[in-house]
Amino acid sequence: MNYKYKFWVFFAVFITVFSLLFYVYSQPVVDEKVDEQELSSIPKYWPKIESKIAKDDAIEKRITDILASMTVEQKVAQIIQPEIKSITVDDMRKYGFGSYLNGASSFPLNNKEAEVQDWVNYSQAMFEAAKDDTLDGSTIPTMWATDAMHGHAKIRGATVFPHNIGLGAANNIKLIEEIAKVTAIEVNVTGIDWVFAPTVTAPRNDRWGRTYEGYSEDPEIISTYAKAFIKGMQGELANDENPGSKSIATLKHFIGDGGTQFGVDQGDNLDTESELFKKHAQGYVTGLKAGAQTVMASFNSWHGKKNHGNEYLLTKVLKERMGFDGVVVGDWNGHGQVKGCTNDNCPQAFNAGLDVYMVAGDSWKPLYQNTLEQVNSGIITQKRLDDAVSRMLRIKLRSGLFEKKAPIERSLVNQPELLGTDSHRKLARQAVRESLVLLKNNNQLLPLSANQHILVAGDAADNIGKQSGAWTISWQSADNKNSDFPNATSIYKGIAEQVKAAGGSVELDINGNYNQKPDVAIVVFGEEAYAEGVGDRDSIEYQPSYKKDLALLKKLKADNIPVVSIFISGRPMWVNPELNQSDAFVAAWLPGSEGEGIADVILRDVDDNAQFDFTGKLSFSWPKTVAQTDLNYGDDNYAPLFEYGYGLTHSDNTRLNSFDETVSLNDKAVKGKFVLFDKNFIAPWYPTIVNQEGTSQIDSNQFENNLIRMEAIDKNIQEDARKLSFLGVENVAYSITTAEPVDLSMYAQSSYVNINVLINSKPSDAVFMKLSCNESCGKIVELTKSIAAIPTNQWTDIAIPLHCFDLSEDELLQVNSPVVIETKGEFSFSFSSISIESSIKKRKFIRCD
Repeated sequence: MNYKYKFWVFFAVFITVFSLLFYVYSQPVVDEKVDEQELSSIPKYWPKIESKIAKDDAIEKRITDILASMTVEQKVAQIIQPEIKSITVDDMRKYGFGSYLNGASSFPLNNKEAEVQDWVNYSQAMFEAAKDDTLDGSTIPTMWATDAMHGHAKIRGATVFPHNIGLGAANNIKLIEEIAKVTAIEVNVTGIDWVFAPTVTAPRNDRWGRTYEGYSEDPEIISTYAKAFIKGMQGELANDENPGSKSIATLKHFIGDGGTQFGVDQGDNLDTESELFKKHAQGYVTGLKAGAQTVMASFNSWHGKKNHGNEYLLTKVLKERMGFDGVVVGDWNGHGQVKGCTNDNCPQAFNAGLDVYMVAGDSWKPLYQNTLEQVNSGIITQKRLDDAVSRMLRIKLRSGLFEKKAPIERSLVNQPELLGTDSHRKLARQAVRESLVLLKNNNQLLPLSANQHILVAGDAADNIGKQSGAWTISWQSADNKNSDFPNATSIYKGIAEQVKAAGGSVELDINGNYNQKPDVAIVVFGEEAYAEGVGDRDSIEYQPSYKKDLALLKKLKADNIPVVSIFISGRPMWVNPELNQSDAFVAAWLPGSEGEGIADVILRDVDDNAQFDFTGKLSFSWPKTVAQTDLNYGDDNYAPLFEYGYGLTHSDNTRLNSFDETVSLNDKAVKGKFVLFDKNFIAPWYPTIVNQEGTSQIDSNQFENNLIRMEAIDKNIQEDARKLSFLGVENVAYSITTAEPVDLSMYAQSSYVNINVLINSKPSDAVFMKLSCNESCGKIVELTKSIAAIPTNQWTDIAIPLHCFDLSEDELLQVNSPVVIETKGEFSFSFSSISIESSIKKRKFIRCD
């Protein structure tokens, strides 16, 4: 055979084989045949899911074509999700991130009062930067993601729905679908593409600070709600009749976050695998069937292994057995908690099945660089990278993102009139009505005639921020005021409008004082707003050491005034004393922006007819004792005060006798401990500044004036500590105080002020500490030498003996400020916990002699 001919034959064969190999290896890895032998080891109760949004050959072909054209740098950028406080539009133009988010306390222009136009301008700028290929060579569109857990509650003027715990009590599947639709519409107004909701957790211990994010302790309710929410928010995305009104939804948090030991946020779940499936997976089964395109990994561990790095759960179970072909996104720096990882370096999580790193702070840049190097060195394989990028491309193509116009050209974008419309607020008001659970109604006191003189009392009565709870505008929502909620209605305002319309009269006084003796008092009280681990509790006893609200109820009862209690909370709580002092008691949960929904149910109309009856039923069991922290329907020895499904109506003629108010020492989760700060200030404590001009309250987690600066910082979780800096301008005191004196006599002289502290910089002048009893009391203790002995930039537990302050028994009965730090110099330190307790184990002892 001619050698030239042989050469061309060989060349043709080589090209054919090379092309075939290139085609095979360029296919998205998710399309490879799953190893059936490996899957056979997974218990059969994990189902194979047939999603409503099925594979589309045309989309898969586009994924292959796009993937083949991408550089490694472009691929790595697709799996990094930075936060808007830490990136710029120029960063997006340079790197072309696949997505970005605004965290729980972030806003365009870093402005809490940003208008719709500001949100849209930011979305437009990031869209244009991602499409600009002059620097990164990529035109792949990016996605903006946000938390919209009870409406698009991050922007002023939006409709704020009740938190999930209230919606669970409503048990109305159609209502959930409509709420999801409205949320998607309002999110689209601001140019956002992706929503981190619904939360399909099953809270099993009510000490957990995220209990209110769950619809129920019952997986059945969670299962039906997950399907309805996905249907309402997401529909079929690009195939929907009006895709411009839809958003990509996220099932979260995978998996078992509601079942950690002792209800500790980000803790360890020790359920068996079958329990994990039965209790915690049901929302994923129905949500994935409905077409959910993203799943968020959970902070918690399962039997000691962090879920962000659990290949068995993320890859074997979720992706391979259940067939999930969308994106697994991380939670806020959750990858950094995986063993051997940091926030800026974690191939373990990615190799385990995490597709997108959610990275907060400035860690995104080293994380990008480290991940790029890990791909190039083979620590992360090209196949694993291509699988993750394929998943990102898949949800972008399915949602029509490649075909979507620029944000400013989309159908709903930049229409502020669509935020909080009358119809949206009407839906939220309905949700409030249906979420209310009537626990007690002696002598059928409710519904009240509106044509009488009514006193409205309690610190939650005219407080829209408190009735809305956390994840509302800011993360912890501690600094929200009524002015932050244009067009919203406080509970008091809703009552007052209806009472006045019926010819009655109403007085508002938080402390229960009145000018004219009322015919009836409505007292609105409950938990302060909290999010995530900040809301973890040692006990479910309401106000165990500071019984201000109980005192208010007793005061009104002593005046022979019938009392209706409206209890605001993110969980069931032991409130036996408060129940005993109430003629009627309503569990109102966290109702959101439409407080008038409460008036609709507890008041009669102008013709003295009932308006709406109570229809809400407990989706969480209500505790009989303080010890019942993990009380769940179906448990052995199930003995609640009010069982799962309980809820009275107006017509129920039941009379509840007094409940046992005994709290034994064995019921106390923590003995001899009085907590002032644990990730956040514990009510009723709050920080103030005291100088020669007087006292001023600090009402924000981020505060600065010419004397002092305080900011929320991250120690173990987001914003779980405070950094305090004295600026050295003049003598100034930082005080942790309360409006009413507190009795600390039980701690006497054998206890300690315990502080977990980090010294950022040593003081330039003397530092003093004192306790305040009304004006002043006891000794002032100098801490300058003790501070000098504490290492800088290292968290240290210190204990200051209470006897140092030389307090008399009378002074301990009326303490206003247990911690007052004073200096005229420059000094900066951080703290993550402050308490008064008897134990000083493993603490640095501060001498005062």
